[in-house]
Amino acid sequence: MAKKVDKQMNIMEILQLDEGCAPIFMQAGMGCLGCAAAHFENLEQACDVHGIDADALAAQLNTYLEAQEEAKAQ
Repeated sequence: MAKKVDKQMNIMEILQLDEGCAPIFMQAGMGCLGCAAAHFENLEQACDVHGIDADALAAQLNTYLEAQEEAKAQ
């Protein structure tokens, strides 16, 4: 089953899908991935706090995850 990010997932759930998502968060300006809020804030809430487009970030994370799945399949 393919991994997929949605805006209702919290940050830690996303990182548990694939640790390679961390650099994507950091590039987007979300550098404190280990903070307490990462355990309870969903992606949409976290993006709102940081002034980031949640749809765009979710799409970027999903593109990364899809590429990882394709690489494993080969």
